[in-house]
Amino acid sequence: MPELPEVETVRRGLEPSMAGETILRADVNRPDLRWPFPERMAERLTGATVLQLRRRSKYILADLDSAETLLIHLGMSGRMTVSGDPLGQFVHEHPAQGKHDHVVFHMKNGARITFNDPRRFGAMDLMATGAEGTHPLLAKLGPEPLGNRFSEDHLIAALKGKNSPIKSALLDQHIVAGLGNIYVCEVLFRAGIHPARKASRISEARIASLVPIIREVLLEAIDAGGSSLKDFRQADGELGYFQHNFRVYGREGQPCVTPDCASGIKRITQSGRSSFFCPSCQR
Repeated sequence: MPELPEVETVRRGLEPSMAGETILRADVNRPDLRWPFPERMAERLTGATVLQLRRRSKYILADLDSAETLLIHLGMSGRMTVSGDPLGQFVHEHPAQGKHDHVVFHMKNGARITFNDPRRFGAMDLMATGAEGTHPLLAKLGPEPLGNRFSEDHLIAALKGKNSPIKSALLDQHIVAGLGNIYVCEVLFRAGIHPARKASRISEARIASLVPIIREVLLEAIDAGGSSLKDFRQADGELGYFQHNFRVYGREGQPCVTPDCASGIKRITQSGRSSFFCPSCQR
């Protein structure tokens, strides 16, 4: 599933073609994805102008001049791609409609934004602008890791007395929003913390050190256009490149990248997810 860097990369890729532009027509080609679409979705979107594109956790939020906000979640395999509008110095022509092109936005500037989702785990919803604090998918999310509310004091307080593994705690969207399996593995390696170590048994100083490392990893991933493993593509169809910078994720059996470390990367399963780590560098 795309994590914060991938969703932010998509948001930035869509912004030049959508922000400040009008949706001439919205084609909704099925009644649902993971959940049913809102009533009269195509009608409510057609003619609306996109005021701005925001991101909350792993969700893209498009504020409309109709006083509604379109919520978009990419799910496991969802992609949003732009065609027919200049992207840098290139123009991507409109492709023929694909089998899994479930929602298509025809923009006044000539761009076409296509939401393609073969596995249909994605989602779209419409809500009153400003009501995201009460939306069931957003209401209980923790602070944004790149925002001011995410601080050393917040993380220390949130993890105090938690007996769950630190890996599980950092994946808890109530504690910090947007982190997923890939980036938590990378963060814990840089912090030298074993993913199975209980959060309550880590010193406050080491907990505090996670905050800048989390930001560092996320910003590096965003600069690289996210990580492309299976389905993820940027809005212009290009791959992300951060997977080439993984230090532990997906590297089971390969040598640790730390100089003079003789260990190989190990993998364990935690709550049904693979955790990758170096048994020598992470304690």
